[in-house]
Amino acid sequence: MPKASEVKKNTAIEYNNSVYIIRDIERSVPQGRAGGSLYRMRMYDVVTGAKVDHTFKDSEMLTLADLIRRQAMFSYLDGDELVFMDNEDYTPYNLNKESIADEVQFIDENTQGIQVILVDGSPAGLDLPSSVELEVVETDPSIKGASATSRTKPATLSTGLIIQVPEYISTGDKVKVNTAEQKYMSRADAK
Repeated sequence: MPKASEVKKNTAIEYNNSVYIIRDIERSVPQGRAGGSLYRMRMYDVVTGAKVDHTFKDSEMLTLADLIRRQAMFSYLDGDELVFMDNEDYTPYNLNKESIADEVQFIDENTQGIQVILVDGSPAGLDLPSSVELEVVETDPSIKGASATSRTKPATLSTGLIIQVPEYISTGDKVKVNTAEQKYMSRADAK
């Protein structure tokens, strides 16, 4: 049983007789109060999809839920659901677009390293790799002679995500994006 201060995003916990996936964690340190930090966690019920915000003290013990991570690939969009296919046994996993809104902006049909999080056999969320490669579909023309350390410009990626890229990047280039920080890392290696 970990303390609230040790829990990370996309962890499944048991709370109030339900299983929740933690989507976001905000740490705060109250002024003039002896003791530790507070952790405000935004959680989603894996069965109903209901959103719950709850604040835990840093030393509060949380019960981890039994979850399994399966390697999968994005397969297709079915209405409001994205369908992922298990890389080993081809089991389809349907996830509502709204419940994985933060992750969707990094996923296209070529994204590798996606893990579907299963709680009691049902898909409950996604774990993304630390970086993904996406194509730039729209940006201002590249500037000849622009150095790698110069100014940046906005670029729209194939998933609709807009990030800042160096001026030498042009439409059609593939770029590596840090999924945690939503930031440009480098030009993707040409294969």
